[in-house]
Amino acid sequence: MGVAIRAAGEGDRELVVRLLDEAFQDDPVSGWVFPGAEDRRAKHPGLMAAFTDIVLADGRIDLTEDGSACALWLSMPADDHGGDAEDDGPAQVRQAVDPDNERVETIGRLTAAIHPSERAHEYLWMIAVAPGRQGEGLGTALIESVLDRCDREGLPAYLEASSARSRKLYERLGFELAGPVLDLPEDGPAMWPMWREPRTRKA
Repeated sequence: MGVAIRAAGEGDRELVVRLLDEAFQDDPVSGWVFPGAEDRRAKHPGLMAAFTDIVLADGRIDLTEDGSACALWLSMPADDHGGDAEDDGPAQVRQAVDPDNERVETIGRLTAAIHPSERAHEYLWMIAVAPGRQGEGLGTALIESVLDRCDREGLPAYLEASSARSRKLYERLGFELAGPVLDLPEDGPAMWPMWREPRTRKA
């Protein structure tokens, strides 16, 4: 039986933020941005809310019909992932979420610096599955629904894997390492930039 997927709207904002917060509380990168567990519990939801608002405004959030998983996507035109407006983005997010935490801004700037811009592509910013529902194939279904469209339209896709476990999932879906591993400073975790070329469909 297939997984029912729909586009999320403003009315789904709190659900999406909660999904992201729960799924990424123990993520290595979230742990680096907010090293203290208590601080992370308090401020991590605000960061996830900022990301959700950005994608609701400029991208697309796919949500399983039962609300157990979501994926945040941005359509990136060629040679246009940077620019003055986006350069201010990480600083604005930091100001809104946790002004005293430099790492909120640093993570945005570092990932932007390695983001490929030569070709238009779909960017999987984040994907979250409720902790009690992981391992059921929901994340794979969300990603494959967009990758199928990428294949039809001849579009590549890009993401940054934030754990070795997620990297293996993406490799199974056709993503390959797209450049040097990003090692976050101050003994931070690794992030793997990954790229997937569209697959030619047989007639």
